[in-house]
Amino acid sequence: MRTLALVRKELASYFAGPLVYVVIGAFLCATGLQFYTTLNSYVTIGFGLNILDHFWEEFFVNYIAFYLLIVVPLFTMRLIAEERRLGTIELLYTYPLRDREIMVAKFAACLVVFLLFVAGTLLYPAIVYAIQPFDPRPFLARYLGTVLFLASCIACGLFISSLTESQVIASSCTFVALLLFWILTWNEAAVSTSLVTVLSQVSTFDHFHAFATGVIDAKDCLYFVFFIGLFLFLTLRSMESRQWRGRR
Repeated sequence: MRTLALVRKELASYFAGPLVYVVIGAFLCATGLQFYTTLNSYVTIGFGLNILDHFWEEFFVNYIAFYLLIVVPLFTMRLIAEERRLGTIELLYTYPLRDREIMVAKFAACLVVFLLFVAGTLLYPAIVYAIQPFDPRPFLARYLGTVLFLASCIACGLFISSLTESQVIASSCTFVALLLFWILTWNEAAVSTSLVTVLSQVSTFDHFHAFATGVIDAKDCLYFVFFIGLFLFLTLRSMESRQWRGRR
């Protein structure tokens, strides 16, 4: 109950200002433009029987996931860093709340906000389905992968936000970290095949790409679950570090 109350408080703070509405609008405008232009190019110059499959694969990988990678740091930077800068985090620590409850509430509230971003993109397959019906089952994999990828980005951003009081540093470091995980295997010619194989096990791009093709693989699901769990664990350790720092 205490965690739910804190989630409601966090959500209220999100929607009290214009940032959420502006960013959601910009995100949907950007993805909507890419949806129209990319689909138009596939219809105009595409060939073969799998035009839609290739289109959705490119759309989810190159636009929805990549745009989320850019936008997430704008929200996670404030989760703990802003409260540290304002001094309100100390007040929060005085409440009868465990560090774990605070962390889960902040993670859950941010995830709920971004689920609205993802929910808005459901309009695009709905438009295509109204014109040309298709098998909707692969979209279960695509949206499951999107939610797992999104949760991973938020967990990473939450951890970095717990390390600093500066929102600018938190945002920039989160973006760099997420981008690094995304592009690890992009330059395959520069490294050996064995190293590429190792990097592909760490790359968020490689694991998300399987979901974008409409396939659910247990290995990819476990990767994102581990990724989320690791950064939430590190966040909790970072929050608890104030205890031994205060005893110095």
